[in-house]
Amino acid sequence: MTKEDIIKLAHKAGFLIDTHAQQYQPNCILSTYGLIDENLERFAALVAASEREACAAMFDNHNVWDEEVGERIRARGEKA
Repeated sequence: MTKEDIIKLAHKAGFLIDTHAQQYQPNCILSTYGLIDENLERFAALVAASEREACAAMFDNHNVWDEEVGERIRARGEKA
């Protein structure tokens, strides 16, 4: 997962990109304005889903057994 992917997921979770702060602190890219708990939970869920999908995709289109493994990986997200 690239830095850009992480930023996109963080933005989707409700974090704001603080471009003004980036000028002075390049590693300080996100701001929550007080909603950190909910945003972090959403962010963690999005990252986990993205990683599950990346893992499952490795098994797609190979053979029946592999496709079943991919389906099981994807199903893990449905239990959460």
